[in-house]
Amino acid sequence: YEGGPHVGDLIVGILLAPTVICLPLTIGAFVRSLWLRYRITDRRIGVTGGWMGRDRVEIIYSDIAKVVTVPRGLGLWGDMVLTLRDGSRIEMRSVPKFRELYDFINERLSERAKKVSGALGTQG
Repeated sequence: YEGGPHVGDLIVGILLAPTVICLPLTIGAFVRSLWLRYRITDRRIGVTGGWMGRDRVEIIYSDIAKVVTVPRGLGLWGDMVLTLRDGSRIEMRSVPKFRELYDFINERLSERAKKVSGALGTQG
């Protein structure tokens, strides 16, 4: 997969814009749609973001200790948190097709990471 966050995140943000309280959520969704990009290959996961897309993080699958997903937008997109072996975390927000991407990532994880992540089909 290569692309940005789900467009539904931006649409929900725009719909919430008239309420002043939700204005920061709208700005966050707009900034994510402009500069956040994901690249998930069979070798690594790349996340480009930050102000004007200047920050880049690349993670190889052997460094991942745990993956947690949270559905958003009626399950059309979701958030993923990758916990690395050193304890640091990478947040991936508004990931489109997050269930399929979770399965894709999970296939490449170590057995221990699969168990910690609570992958389907594993016990204990």
